Amino acid sequence: MIGIFGGSFNPIHIGHLLLAEYIREEFKLNKIIFIPTGNPPHKDARELELAQHRYNMVRLAIDSNPFFDISDVELKREGISYTSDTLKEIGSKYPCEELFFICGSDSIIQFPTWHEIGKIFELSNIIVAKRPNVSEEKLNNMICEFKKKYRARIICSAAPHIEISSSEIRSKIRKGLSIRYMVPFTVAEYIKTNNLYQGV
Repeated sequence: MIGIFGGSFNPIHIGHLLLAEYIREEFKLNKIIFIPTGNPPHKDARELELAQHRYNMVRLAIDSNPFFDISDVELKREGISYTSDTLKEIGSKYPCEELFFICGSDSIIQFPTWHEIGKIFELSNIIVAKRPNVSEEKLNNMICEFKKKYRARIICSAAPHIEISSSEIRSKIRKGLSIRYMVPFTVAEYIKTNNLYQGV
């Protein structure tokens, strides 16, 4: 059983890592593959740091965890990166493994706007990490709708929400403030060495 954890990771932070480790143990996953987004349809690509930097930071952040892996499948893909395409590629690489796509409740309620959501539900189970800004009722109604319409396999994680965001980290860097303990030391050093997130 393999967890698929996609995101811009711009930059990756402690909240991402704690969530992944919690879910790995909670659902007894063999490993979790981090997949930095390439050209995502729901984000302005101009706001994303160079893809290679994001990939390098994830690799540094997960290096000491033998249960974490990374894939550049979306970074190598030309054009818009769709989750359905990513799951197809990962599934073909691990044909004997059951896939678990990890997403936040703020993302799953946006699923109706996603490309080939039926294919996403067909190719993987969905693990939902709850977010405080999404109502429980709205989330439950959406999950029931997906289960009825697509026979979706959706399970909610009990993982605690960590109040850290990549946008907050970028803002602190621009202001010259400390990001110590918000990101792994190796990531903080990489950001400093490569002078990342200094723009307005």
